[in-house]
Amino acid sequence: MDFSSLNLCQPLQDALDEIGYVSPTPIQAQAIPDLIEGRDMLGCAQTGTGKTAAFALPILNAMAKYPQDGPRRIRTLVMCPTRELAAQIHDNIEQYARYLDIRSMAMFGGVSQRPQERNLRRGVDILVATPGRLLDLISQRYVDLSHVRFLVLDEADRMLDMGFIRDIRKILAQIPKKRQSLLFSATIPRSIVDLSNDMLHNPVSVSITPESTTVEAIKQSLMFVMRSDKRDLLTYLIQEESPEKVLVFCRTKHGCNRVSRQLGQDGIDALPIHGNKSQGARENALRRFRNGTLQVLVATDVASRGIDVSDISHVINLDLPNEPEVYVHRIGRTGRAGRGGITIAFCDENEGEYLRGIEKMIRQDIPVDESHPFHSEKARSRKGNKAPKKHQNRGRGRRYPRHHKSNGKRSNVKSNQQTNGGRNGRRRNRSRKQNKHRNNKSPRRGKRTS
Repeated sequence: MDFSSLNLCQPLQDALDEIGYVSPTPIQAQAIPDLIEGRDMLGCAQTGTGKTAAFALPILNAMAKYPQDGPRRIRTLVMCPTRELAAQIHDNIEQYARYLDIRSMAMFGGVSQRPQERNLRRGVDILVATPGRLLDLISQRYVDLSHVRFLVLDEADRMLDMGFIRDIRKILAQIPKKRQSLLFSATIPRSIVDLSNDMLHNPVSVSITPESTTVEAIKQSLMFVMRSDKRDLLTYLIQEESPEKVLVFCRTKHGCNRVSRQLGQDGIDALPIHGNKSQGARENALRRFRNGTLQVLVATDVASRGIDVSDISHVINLDLPNEPEVYVHRIGRTGRAGRGGITIAFCDENEGEYLRGIEKMIRQDIPVDESHPFHSEKARSRKGNKAPKKHQNRGRGRRYPRHHKSNGKRSNVKSNQQTNGGRNGRRRNRSRKQNKHRNNKSPRRGKRTS
């Protein structure tokens, strides 16, 4: 099958020929004919299988077939969980619609909303947005969704994991009931089924690969290592194998910063990308990673579904995820669209439980590599053991007054009057003055005072 057999309009065919699309991927071949007929859809496919074209091409085809008269209004809304994914979908739509009179824009937080306001005033046909910023601009009355005819939720399971379900339901209430709705997800947990029942009408289901299975073209390996040796093992692998593009996953934002800084000290060019980074820093890191001037990108899971770089050679899980499904999304950053790739997972003495959950979900044992100099039998022996409980952050300790003494030494902790900008102290002084004033009031006439 080729794209010419999918009954797409000629401007789309010309754009696809120019981009270099020849044969549709399995999800595109199965989804596009039903979507052209106007059916709602629940799609399950791994990341990197071509989902964006699967929903964008039939929507663009319908919009081109029935152009809108008058000013531009939002006719298509695409919601996704992260800024990177929103920008990626917007870029792909612009490529497909290069010969169509259709205007699209990406909307997400972390940047000034003024450019987005200007684009909305000019008129937009397709809006690709993250739920938080979209709901914010709806409340400010910059966004009108009353003309939406096509609704897409991409990576819906990730949006629910990130706590966007309330925002999504508020946004759905702003959209006409008469619409074509599409929901795409890498996994179909119960929460996704419940959401699909609310927003889809008699949908057709498309599932390309079994739920939560790994891409067969990816070569996986597992390395047991003590936690204290992970940084040295990472440096060793990068220096020994000299991969072109390495995506390293850490569990925390602080860990990303620390690992990228340590790799820089070892002479390896690396940059972090996570939710606390500004949009400019994130775009700069992704741009350098795409054009090959950055060898290592260190990321949290915010990037596990938002990075579309076709030639990532290695994905390294420095920290195993505590949710098995996340492992599949991480390693899916390599092996894009059926290409090969290499993934390496580090497992330390505290991650045996996470490893057991991952191998149970993917229904296979990850091959163990013992050839590296940091192999640890101690870490291997704890495979399946429960992860240690983390110490709960109990908040800030009690603040003692300035005169408090501990172990015979004067405490250096500032008083509440100093730490709270003097407000508590002023309140106490004011109340004392009021009490003193009450006590010094002159007595009633006719009574003697002692």
